[in-house]
Amino acid sequence: MLIPDTVTWMISMAKHWKNTADRYGSLSIAMHWLMLLLLIGVYACINLRELFPRGSDLRDGLKTWHFMLGLAVLALVVVRLALRWAAGAQPGIQPPPPHWQQRLAGLMHLALYLFMIAMPLLGWLTLSAAGKPIPFFGLSLPALVGADEALAGTFKEIHETIGTIGYYLIGLHAAAALFHHYVARDNTLRRMLPRRKAPA
Repeated sequence: MLIPDTVTWMISMAKHWKNTADRYGSLSIAMHWLMLLLLIGVYACINLRELFPRGSDLRDGLKTWHFMLGLAVLALVVVRLALRWAAGAQPGIQPPPPHWQQRLAGLMHLALYLFMIAMPLLGWLTLSAAGKPIPFFGLSLPALVGADEALAGTFKEIHETIGTIGYYLIGLHAAAALFHHYVARDNTLRRMLPRRKAPA
């Protein structure tokens, strides 16, 4: 039955929400993969809009979803940072990688967090400076700056440049996880995979 299964899943999530020595908590895992889905949606919407003519409802709808999903990324980053603090120490990688890899991984995570914060804010600033509404799932968010066409163009250019860099950041992050899993054969990726159900 759907409802009992859902309740069981929610209880399991609540029970295992904190990090352990060898894996992330269930909420951290869920947030990680939800963030990936949101980022896929953000990029998909802004790229698919090019398939439709300017002024069409589909093109405008995809742009609106791009804005809303981007702002959802910003909201989720705040939750993830709070959860990162509340869930306890991060699980260790076994066997431990070289020190330089750990430093590089730390820089990569910092870059990803900065990317996920900067991109939505730049999008918000672009709409604000362009004098356009800022939609967010039925709400209209306040403008962060006054209308200024030149400033809107600057924000948009920076937003698009960082958006291109984002492809490489996300790609490198995924490639590193696969390297650790299949080449280094450590538990880097397994720490962030959902728990498997115990056999009946």
